[in-house]
Amino acid sequence: MSQTLRIPEILELARRDGKVSVVGLAAHFGVTLQTIRRDLSDLALDGRLKRVHGGAILPSGVANIAYEERRALNQTGKSRIARAVARLIPNDCALFLNIGTTTEAVAAALIHHQKLFVVTNNTNVAQILSANPDCQVVVTGGVRRPADGGLVGELAARLVRDFKFDYAVIGCSALDADGDVLDYDLQEVVVSQAALCQAQQAIVVCDHTKLARAAPARIASLSDLDLVVTDTDLPGTLKRRCKDWRTEIMVA
Repeated sequence: MSQTLRIPEILELARRDGKVSVVGLAAHFGVTLQTIRRDLSDLALDGRLKRVHGGAILPSGVANIAYEERRALNQTGKSRIARAVARLIPNDCALFLNIGTTTEAVAAALIHHQKLFVVTNNTNVAQILSANPDCQVVVTGGVRRPADGGLVGELAARLVRDFKFDYAVIGCSALDADGDVLDYDLQEVVVSQAALCQAQQAIVVCDHTKLARAAPARIASLSDLDLVVTDTDLPGTLKRRCKDWRTEIMVA
């Protein structure tokens, strides 16, 4: 297979899994390690991947990847996370769901729950839950982001502060080694922070691709949260910190 044909598939694998390895790609394409290293170096020069020891990861930056790419990224892992969260959420409760493709998966997993009161700044979540006749949905208002239908800014945060939630389920763009939950948009961060302050139980949903990424804006620390639900185990140091913080880890 020529490099022209390999490159799009390498990028697709990186977007799906958050990272790729030289050994794994060489076996996948049936080419030499040297060939894959050359491919990854070319992608790194173009800024489409970042080289790390043994492979490459999605590049860090100050801008998120396109919404449709995020929606396609690791759908299996997000579905597992969503089902695990849905099992935790009882009927007859109030919850907040923020912007993100993982929280949208959670909304889909709640489609048969009864007597839910949901506040969201995610118009996609509102649309998904409109199929549940036993779910009341409040959409925050705020400045609408054309890229993903998210509602952000102080206007949205102000409405969130008018409610108390049994659960706040928060997605993120990245989770770093210090346990900081990160995002790209400061206007989105203020809404998520407001929801966490108003919730009895604070949950972050984070698939493994977020561990390979970075973002500049801090939502919270895992030490401030009750539970992180992920599709793979967290690194050892971060697991030990969560134990010290009494933050539960659930691997879906």
